[in-house]
Amino acid sequence: MQELRGMPVAKAMLECLRDEVIQLKDEGITPKLAIVRVGEREDDLSYEKGIYKRFEAAGALAETIVLPQEVRQEELENTISELNREPSVHGILLFRPLPSSLNERRIQKLIAVDKDVDCMTEANIAYVFAGDRQGFPPCTSQAVVEILDYYGIDVCGKKVTIVGRSMVIGRPLAMQLLKKNATVTICHTKTQNLEEECRGADILIACAGVPRIITRSFVRQGQVVIDVGIHVTETGLCGDVDYAEVSDMTASITPVPGGVGSVTTSVLLKNTIEGAKRQVEGSAR
Repeated sequence: MQELRGMPVAKAMLECLRDEVIQLKDEGITPKLAIVRVGEREDDLSYEKGIYKRFEAAGALAETIVLPQEVRQEELENTISELNREPSVHGILLFRPLPSSLNERRIQKLIAVDKDVDCMTEANIAYVFAGDRQGFPPCTSQAVVEILDYYGIDVCGKKVTIVGRSMVIGRPLAMQLLKKNATVTICHTKTQNLEEECRGADILIACAGVPRIITRSFVRQGQVVIDVGIHVTETGLCGDVDYAEVSDMTASITPVPGGVGSVTTSVLLKNTIEGAKRQVEGSAR
């Protein structure tokens, strides 16, 4: 069994991205991400810390705009609009979920498409579904692709089953893998004969958001298993896959923690750098 750890992927990406940042700085541009955080949620703070560490390592910039939990819709929208207009900002990341008092859909429509580095806007989602490179794919779904590519796991012609249908991971990931000529099946917690569907896959990707939903009866010998889930339980962190039950049956599997989540901040950095490069290309026209 091969463990598909995320850190080697992130390190390899960082080496390439560091060179791109140097080239951009030679042209007078330092890639910069603006993080918009409402309140002080613990998981937001943890992710934010990881972002700063990755961006600093590459020589890029990250800045957080902190708004109070009781922020008004108008103030949040004004903040996003200002960031859209700010030429030194090449990517905008809004931490979600937002408080229930705020209209998240209005904010989604407001973020500039060329700064939407985590695929919140309908326009970027449309690009991903159309297979258009102009769009920024969601960081987590792209992290799965980066892991598969790094470890040389070719999806062309393979049966890939994705357990999870969210617009954040499952559906866009299906489109990304279809573009790479995989044969993709999307399942979910209501799928009949889910165990059978999962066992039939060459590559099984779990992103249902249910702790340890994938047990031994869902897998067969020789599969590649990618676990996107991460959950805090009484016994510690776990994924959507019961690692202890299934790992000895797989050819390759991602751990939790230490798998897909380790790559997402690198994808965020990659998308922000791409936003900066597009600004350079636009100004040269």
